[in-house]
Amino acid sequence: MSKDPLLQPFLLKNLTLRNRIMTTSHEPAYPEDGMPKERYRAYHEERAKAGVALAMTAGSAAVSKDSPPVFNNVLAYKDEVVPWIQNLTDGCHEHGCAVMIQLTHLGRRTNWNKHDWLPVVSSSKHREPAHKAFPKLIEDWDIARIINDFADAAERMKSGGMDGIELQVYGHLLDQFWSPLTNDLIGPYGNDTLENRMKFPLDVLDAVRKRVGDEFIIGFRYTADEAQKGGITAKDGLEISKRLSETGQLDFLNVIRGRIHTDADLTNVIPVQGMPSAPHLDFAGEVKKLTGMPTFHASRIPDVATARHAIENNLLDMVGMTRAHMADPHIVKKIIEGREDDIRPCVGATYCLDRIYQAGDALCIHNPATGRELTMPHEITLAKKFKKVIIVGAGPAGLEAARVAVERGHEVIVFEAQSNPGGQIRLTAQNPRRREMMSIIDWRMAQCAARNVEFRFNNWAEAEDIISLNPDIVIIATGGLPNLELFENRKEIKHVISTWDIISGDIKPLKNILIYDESGDHPALQAAEIAANTGAKVEIMTPDRTFSPEIMAMNLTPYMRVLQNKDVTFTVTHRLLDVELKGNELNAKIGTDYSEFVKEATYDQIIVNYGTMPLADLYFDLKSKSINNGAVDYDALIDGVKQNIINNTDNKFKLFRIGDAVSSRNTHAAIYDALRLVKDL
Repeated sequence: MSKDPLLQPFLLKNLTLRNRIMTTSHEPAYPEDGMPKERYRAYHEERAKAGVALAMTAGSAAVSKDSPPVFNNVLAYKDEVVPWIQNLTDGCHEHGCAVMIQLTHLGRRTNWNKHDWLPVVSSSKHREPAHKAFPKLIEDWDIARIINDFADAAERMKSGGMDGIELQVYGHLLDQFWSPLTNDLIGPYGNDTLENRMKFPLDVLDAVRKRVGDEFIIGFRYTADEAQKGGITAKDGLEISKRLSETGQLDFLNVIRGRIHTDADLTNVIPVQGMPSAPHLDFAGEVKKLTGMPTFHASRIPDVATARHAIENNLLDMVGMTRAHMADPHIVKKIIEGREDDIRPCVGATYCLDRIYQAGDALCIHNPATGRELTMPHEITLAKKFKKVIIVGAGPAGLEAARVAVERGHEVIVFEAQSNPGGQIRLTAQNPRRREMMSIIDWRMAQCAARNVEFRFNNWAEAEDIISLNPDIVIIATGGLPNLELFENRKEIKHVISTWDIISGDIKPLKNILIYDESGDHPALQAAEIAANTGAKVEIMTPDRTFSPEIMAMNLTPYMRVLQNKDVTFTVTHRLLDVELKGNELNAKIGTDYSEFVKEATYDQIIVNYGTMPLADLYFDLKSKSINNGAVDYDALIDGVKQNIINNTDNKFKLFRIGDAVSSRNTHAAIYDALRLVKDL
């Protein structure tokens, strides 16, 4: 038996967990009609077969109709969920993985204009800033109804073969009762004593326990320190933890520190890149030491070393590595096989969570197979016939293409005009908070190096260079260059510079700056941060009704913390029309999409963020010389099967282009292009 602390089994009540690694409750928004169907099963089953000991499914399966999901959650209040839960449970159990589910009532952390349009209820009369619904102050009959809903939902989960459940007591209704900040009630559930505030969660626990019996596992995932004035303090949280352990009805504690009622507070609970790893781990250890209860915890534990520390030092019994398993579902397998260096790193980009909070589905920024297990492989298989593959460009798209191609067994040569790999990722990583993004490149370079991919850096490839190598397949991943051609006048605006110029340091910020952002992604705010840190006055302008929509909530938080104490303003619904040089100043003509209004303003410097234009000359030089004339069979691409277009039998190689060499998109799109194209070559 291995002596690795992470690989030791753990006895949780009557359930033996095969190791100490779990995925904590999270909702990737994969259900269909509120049911965890085949996509959901495939996602969790992939991690189960690779060795995860416990899959805590469903970030907040809804127990009541007046708890409509904010995004695509499991509807635990429907009887038809039971066979789908059984299907999910069976999929994980077949691989030796225990399965539980998180149940909740969202309280005020949702909105009334969803599903059945029922009023939101809460122990608070105030709306939650993040979700904005004004709640009805909960009544006694609501309380009785919801307690029964929790018990009904728990019974359904037991009928579906689950090993247990956890009740969500942070940010949602149960926690809204026990936090002094969100309890406006009087009487037995009122705000006057901790005992009264804890009564509702404990009443729910009691009802659930009576319904499912003593053998079924029940835990709380709960706030033990709200880290906010007037809220539950660390001292209060330890007292709450003690009282929970004394009920005799709970089997584990899953500890959270912080609040989630605003985007900024949510980011403290679930830190993004540039923030400390495992910030609440020691506090979770205090809870375990005090209570002696089986203790779980997850909050940016992205690497095996930190997870091992948590178990080895008895801070936790089970360590949650949830985002890490979105990046690489085979972490446990690789630990067992002594291949920790092969683990695809979580870079903390939190593209996964930000997407679901914008009503999307959870996707990993650099593992496009996550959430697509039904069509995309996490492990690459050898091709039946090996070929010579030439790739031009060593950014994320080109390196993913190289990695997958060489794992298929092909001979791979990569041309790169720069002296180093990385493409736009290298620019992104200029921000110290976002340096972890370089792991996207470093991991792929290490995978390619281990398999003898040939790299030719400082090499501007021409068509003749490619053809002389007699390739079977050519992939153009040359990316793009900043687009300075604005929509309104169809010509490149003079006298402006790009965000790349500022981020790279090629041009220094001046004093009075306009950053015109028509892309809404990171480069605009990254340039703004650089400029603001020099003391410049910065205006960020967009024609949209919101600024930086592509950055999304959690990744926006670090930028706001840097920018809001500086001379930075945000202007929405204004469009840059033209720029003229007047003396030493730039005169901007500014309009709007909403009326004929036009104004002028002067700046020292105007910086434009308007995506990229494909750098695709080489592609077009090669197009007529290829078998397929560069064409892609989209149906085959979507279905995950081989490309077979042949337009010109006189030629010898197939030609494709991917990533920003096609159009301005993002890192995930570039890597997904590469995987789904190359996996069948």
